[in-house]
Amino acid sequence: MNSFSRRRRLTTAALTALAVVTSATACGGSGSTGAQGEDSGTYAIWDPYPQFDKSSAWAKLLDGCGTEAGVKIKRTAFDTSDLSNKALLAAQQDNSADVLIVDNPVVSTLAEAGVLTTTDDNELDTSKVDPNLLAAGQSGGKTYGTPIGANTLALYYNKDVLNEAGVDIDSVKDWKSLTAALEKVKKAGKKGITFSAIGTEEGSFQFLPWFWGAGAELTELDSAEAVSALSLWKDWLDKGYAPNSVLNNTQTTSWQEFASGDYAFSENGTWQLANAEKAGFEYGVLPVPGVSGGNAAAPTGGEFVTIPVQGDTDRYATSQKLAACLTSAQNLYDTDTTLSYVAPTSEVQDKQVATNAELKPWVDAVKAAKGRTSDDLGTKYPKISEQLWKAVQSSLSGSKSPKDALTAAQSAVK
Repeated sequence: MNSFSRRRRLTTAALTALAVVTSATACGGSGSTGAQGEDSGTYAIWDPYPQFDKSSAWAKLLDGCGTEAGVKIKRTAFDTSDLSNKALLAAQQDNSADVLIVDNPVVSTLAEAGVLTTTDDNELDTSKVDPNLLAAGQSGGKTYGTPIGANTLALYYNKDVLNEAGVDIDSVKDWKSLTAALEKVKKAGKKGITFSAIGTEEGSFQFLPWFWGAGAELTELDSAEAVSALSLWKDWLDKGYAPNSVLNNTQTTSWQEFASGDYAFSENGTWQLANAEKAGFEYGVLPVPGVSGGNAAAPTGGEFVTIPVQGDTDRYATSQKLAACLTSAQNLYDTDTTLSYVAPTSEVQDKQVATNAELKPWVDAVKAAKGRTSDDLGTKYPKISEQLWKAVQSSLSGSKSPKDALTAAQSAVK
């Protein structure tokens, strides 16, 4: 295994980017600090899953992988945003965890800061990972880890509301047919669609399927395609198909609106599946449609297993064994079931669908999904995202037209 220096200066871009980019589906909680173990036989793993305690299947999996590699595991769980900042601080002190499981938009930021090893160096096998998911962990032509699972956005729908409105869900194939369905729902006295357009990363996260579904690119926020996507949302508000509350909705409060049983559609993620089962009405899931049909690319959520740069390069061989164990086919299946994630490989996805057919639309959505930092955006993404959510806010609130809002956004990015 190749050895290399870790003394690359942590970039200002990385530090500022982490102030903005946090997972749109981050969990709450925090953990204690501390990186490498007390001795060479103890390996530190940091993860963003504080909801899982020592008795959880996840913690047992970590310990099992340690046993398989012949070492003890010192696990520390952090809130997602806290983890990113702690990882940068630890790297500055040459005290990084041996294995770091981090939210996918942050991978390129840490990579550009010199915090992570590449898969060329650490020899992690990513050959079976879906390329669109792996792209979220790539920067400058290099790959910096492997996904442990993915979630994304799709449209939940209330079957009772659609039936009352006389809407056949199979007719909803593109923006025109979706808008027609919303019109019927409103005429039937029900509510159309709810989503999150809040002025944070969550707002950008939820807008991206429509933005990308129009054919727009994050490098050109003021394109005609981008304007058409924002105009779609604005028209829905103007016609009463979506509520004004979307301006302040998080994904959680948006879901709560849908759970009331009055709405036909809700844009939300795989993490709401358990709540959907408790909603008290029959629901279905439809991938977000593109403007002219097909599945729009939705942004990927989920984490990457990475191996940080170490001053002691002898540790890499064992770190690689730990990462490989965590992302083996069987462990991916078990972990992604626990996390309500879609697996990053077709092999495990097929197994998930065979076990639970209701995951099929989510697998389809994930296969069409796209990393927020893909296209080599890296540390440029946070600034782009901030201007995007500001444009959405100013347009939906009526202070600017979609075109003027996006023109201003593009100007600010430049």
